[in-house]
Amino acid sequence: MRFINRIMLSVALTVLFQAVFTMPILAVDKPALTIDKSRTALLIMDYQNDIVNFLPEKDRDPLLDKASTILKEARRAGIQVIYVVVRFRDGYPEINPKNRMFSELKKMGWLREGTPGAEIHAKVAPQSGDIVVTKRRVGAFSTTDLETVLHAKDIDTLAMFGIATSGVVLSTVRWAADMDYQLIVIGDACADRDQEVHRVLTEKIFPGQTAVVSTQDFLKTVTGK
Repeated sequence: MRFINRIMLSVALTVLFQAVFTMPILAVDKPALTIDKSRTALLIMDYQNDIVNFLPEKDRDPLLDKASTILKEARRAGIQVIYVVVRFRDGYPEINPKNRMFSELKKMGWLREGTPGAEIHAKVAPQSGDIVVTKRRVGAFSTTDLETVLHAKDIDTLAMFGIATSGVVLSTVRWAADMDYQLIVIGDACADRDQEVHRVLTEKIFPGQTAVVSTQDFLKTVTGK
């Protein structure tokens, strides 16, 4: 009898867990997107030559065009633009051999400081007043001073896009959500080599912690048009 009771309790807890963690995503309608521009930062993440060029050629120009337009309108609206880039020193001293993903980057010679591949793509290059944050890992907060910058500028809302959706975007969403930032992911300005992974993240996973919007909807919010 005790064994049966434990099984029933386990089933009940499983059902409760699923209900609690899936109900908000299914039940909440999308509210109109509003932001306080003075307390919002726009994160453009890993738009570097080595990473952009790893995407299928047909996807690059449309993605860069969207990114460029987002940046232009954000600057015009007075939103702080912050670039997040991943770079390594000569010899890659930051990369542990046990780190499978970064070990592959080391073998390929990618994203080494001072090389063209590590530079931000020219179509979305930083401008005066923008901030560049350098990381040695995947997420925008890990190994960086991003939190210090955001705190100093009294930022409580992060709008973001980057490459890849399953890499820097996912890691940054999780970390920032845990720190109670209001979050916006500009879904069609993100990209991933795996289109299905991108779709699942933007349609199924991210909405539980962030508003996922299109470039067009974000621009409407920023410009008021």
